[in-house]
Amino acid sequence: MAAERTFAMLKPGVLSRRVVGEIISKIERKGFKIIGLKMMNVTIELAERQYAEHKGKSFYLDLLEYIASGPVVVMVLEADQAIKLFRLLCGSTSPEQALPGTIRGDYAMHTSINIIHASDSKESAVREIDLFFRPEELIDWEDGNQKWI
Repeated sequence: MAAERTFAMLKPGVLSRRVVGEIISKIERKGFKIIGLKMMNVTIELAERQYAEHKGKSFYLDLLEYIASGPVVVMVLEADQAIKLFRLLCGSTSPEQALPGTIRGDYAMHTSINIIHASDSKESAVREIDLFFRPEELIDWEDGNQKWI
C-alpha cells in the first residue's frame, strides 16, 4: 500500500497543558512517520484560510480566536491510509463520544476548545500542508522499522 500524507495541528490547549510530548508519543507509537514538525503562532488571517469552510457557522469566530490565542504544533504525518487512521486515533470531535484511548477521548473536555485538528480528506491534507509548510520543510527519511508496523 502506498504511503499517504496528512496534516495535524496540536492546538493551543495542548501546549498550555504541557502534553505535547504525550500526544506526539501516541502518534509515533501508532506508527506514523513524522516528516514535518514545527511550533508556530497562527495569525487570524492564516486561521481564516485554514477554516474557510466553516465561515458563517456559529462557532467560526470562537474557533479563529482559539487557534490564534497561543502557539500550536503542526505536523505532516505519513503512513498507509494516514488520513483515515489519524482521524481514528484522534477520536470523535465530541468529547462525549470520543472513546478512551483516542487523543480526544484521553485529553479533550470541550468541543469548542478541541485539542487537535486532523485533515478530513486528501484534498484537505494537500491544502493544509501547503498552508503551513514550505516543501523544503518536509523531510522524507527512510524508516528502517516500517516493515514491522
